[in-house]
Amino acid sequence: MNILVANWQDRRNPHAGGAEIHLFELFSRIAGLGHRVRLVCSGFAGAPPVEMVDGIEVHRYGGRHSFALVGWRAIRDAVRRFAPDLVVDDINKLPLFTPLLTRRPVYAIVPHLFGTTAFAEASWPVAAAVVSAERMIPVVYRRAWFHAISDSTRDDLIARGIPGERIAVVYPGVDTRSFAPDPATPRSTPPRFVYIGRLKRYKGVEYLIHALAIARRDRPDLSVDIAGSGDDRDRLEAVARADGVAEAVRFLGFVDEPTRLRLLRESVANVFPSPKEGWGITVMEAAACGTPSLASDSPGLRDSVRDGQTGVLVPHGDAPQLARQMVRFADDRELVERLGRAARSWAERLTWDGAAATVERHLAELAAGTLSRASLANQGVPPALS
Repeated sequence: MNILVANWQDRRNPHAGGAEIHLFELFSRIAGLGHRVRLVCSGFAGAPPVEMVDGIEVHRYGGRHSFALVGWRAIRDAVRRFAPDLVVDDINKLPLFTPLLTRRPVYAIVPHLFGTTAFAEASWPVAAAVVSAERMIPVVYRRAWFHAISDSTRDDLIARGIPGERIAVVYPGVDTRSFAPDPATPRSTPPRFVYIGRLKRYKGVEYLIHALAIARRDRPDLSVDIAGSGDDRDRLEAVARADGVAEAVRFLGFVDEPTRLRLLRESVANVFPSPKEGWGITVMEAAACGTPSLASDSPGLRDSVRDGQTGVLVPHGDAPQLARQMVRFADDRELVERLGRAARSWAERLTWDGAAATVERHLAELAAGTLSRASLANQGVPPALS
């Protein structure tokens, strides 16, 4: 197949996140199966306009902010120039509305939609623009087929007016060879928890800091490692000082892969206090390392965390409840190990090879005009843990 993919960023972009990891894990494998994959996306300082990245031919136009203006023309010109069999539209940030640019079949991948959570991060005009653009998806993408990465995202799409029979749920994979338990890396003593991700206001990291302050009333030896960069770091450091736990919160900034692995393996739990995610890649990386997660009972996270089996869900923003669970985990190492073993078992069911094979089938059927509700049903979703 000749596949054209549209996304705001590629994997090498300094601002790349989970959406880009997801896209490249899938389509580098699809390219490796012999298909031609081209990606149209934004550029960044020092990046060549055309580059092969993991088997994908990346075409970059404009920059982080100008792509909103030049992206449409770039995608339209790429359709004419490359004559793809179909277009894959990765809908994250602002929708690119590719169905307005081509009559070729469109396969829309949706990690998650922001909805009103956009107002927690962006200015009112920008957030309003995002919400307004997302409301146009059922109209503009009415001919498209959808790939949701979680049951929560599927339900969100249906609630917005996308017919359920045009949506497939394909869970992301996880590299269970790189992310794996290590008997030589014991759990931290005293107990430490970890957050790994971007430091953005909408991620809810302040609730972890508030919870730590409460939990330390019972267990003053508890601490938290916060790994990642972002424009919310200064505010979060101020929150830690105001809560009196500055000495118990380590802001590590961006960490390399060996450090990431060590943090996930040593921690009593991975903590993910976000109000909304598409899935939760870090949750599954922790699970593959045999580490359970404490997470918000919010869209996406309630799919990647099996409550009471691979971790524990708490109401989003409920710092006292999160604190109680942190103390519980610190006090009961057998609980941590039991949940960690189940988390590893859950991670082993989810592979990038399996997800890519499912997507390849969808695309082949879409290109042939045979994609149907029956072919979308229950593909890419492993059986539940018993």
